[in-house]
Amino acid sequence: MRVKSNLKALLDEREISIQQFSRDTGLKFETLRRLYNDETKQYQRDTIGRVCEVLGVGIEELLVLINSESSTQE
Repeated sequence: MRVKSNLKALLDEREISIQQFSRDTGLKFETLRRLYNDETKQYQRDTIGRVCEVLGVGIEELLVLINSESSTQE
């Protein structure tokens, strides 16, 4: 299993750019860019909490568990 960020889908459906979201949250652009592109290696609790708070979503909507085996077989 691996954790996948769903930030791209959440921002895309709301038509919010990473730059705008950075201003809205007060979080660094690069931090959000990595989360958006699912390149984050470690998730900081404060960052995840702020993203969820501003988007009005639960953590389960932002971060999802992906079965590694099924994603490599497809």
